[in-house]
Amino acid sequence: MSTRTETPPTRGDEAVVGKLSTLDRFLPVWIIAAMALGLLLGNLVPGLNTALEAVKVGEVSLPIAVGLLVMMYPVLAKVRYDQTRRVIGDRKLMISSLVINWLLAPAFMFALAWLFLADLPEYRTGLIIVGLARCIAMVMIWNDLACGDRESAAVLVAINSVFQVVAFGALGWFYLQLLPSWLGLPTTSADFSFWAITLSVLIFLGIPLLAGFLTRTLGEKAKGRDWYEGTFLPRLGPWALYGLLFTITLLFALQGETIAARPLDVARIALPLLVYFVVVFGAGMVIGKWLDLGYAKTTTLAFTAAGNNFELAIAVAIGTFGVTSGQALAGVVGPLIEVPTLVALVYAALWARKRFFTPATASF
Repeated sequence: MSTRTETPPTRGDEAVVGKLSTLDRFLPVWIIAAMALGLLLGNLVPGLNTALEAVKVGEVSLPIAVGLLVMMYPVLAKVRYDQTRRVIGDRKLMISSLVINWLLAPAFMFALAWLFLADLPEYRTGLIIVGLARCIAMVMIWNDLACGDRESAAVLVAINSVFQVVAFGALGWFYLQLLPSWLGLPTTSADFSFWAITLSVLIFLGIPLLAGFLTRTLGEKAKGRDWYEGTFLPRLGPWALYGLLFTITLLFALQGETIAARPLDVARIALPLLVYFVVVFGAGMVIGKWLDLGYAKTTTLAFTAAGNNFELAIAVAIGTFGVTSGQALAGVVGPLIEVPTLVALVYAALWARKRFFTPATASF
């Protein structure tokens, strides 16, 4: 979530974790602590559920809605929107990213959800929603640590953000209702609403996307890019983590009884997520190498394909199915699995750079 100054192409991989701020370095610890605090609050504070549900934004309680918006806005304020045209000109990168992100990855998550959670429809639906929520957040950190192409990552994140606003609702309808019906599988309940998902995306992605765009545009115009990226973003960046931890704390406070009663269900949600991250990341690296994109862009392709926007998935699950639903729990489990897995994949990418990429193709 932190923003660092530009680093020369000769960045080494001998101290990857050391590149992180203390806040980012111990992110898995903070997430575990937030989960534990949430479980503790859920057991010690009577009437917490009623208090959180007292005021709502759409179908989401106001405190959780605030947390979701706070975690989304700083990440979208980091994107260099003026670089879109240059990166879009790289057709191999663009086409491969669109195919992996919007065709292969969601279909793979759909298959994993039915393979691992066929008997748990709420968790299965939550996992499918996670598969539809493409990366826009912490993937920037992992890409940077692995010496990926920063500008390409920013543009792919921006494109994913816009595409989600436009198409997420339709894809949700396709994977949760139409495709299962074609395959003779059960669809979601009759309460499923195409418009509920679309509204959740517009609120929890559209608003911070617009805010992020305006913040960068007006901030650079007033103070310049050096000030914006060197002074403003480092101060704003940690708020994404604060929002994430705040939201996870509240969600786990509301999910505490289910988690305590069904730890095996949580483990069953975690397993397909782990498979998904490893396989999709590996596929991105192989495809990028095959297309001769070079190490930096190959790494960006892999991380933007493997990373998921759990903030959006959680928001959609809450807005559509309720804050205490199994669908929301599936989204909440996501960051706990994503963070340590993608940190490990940073090391895997840096190992692959030395093993499979020549110095020429590994350069920026």
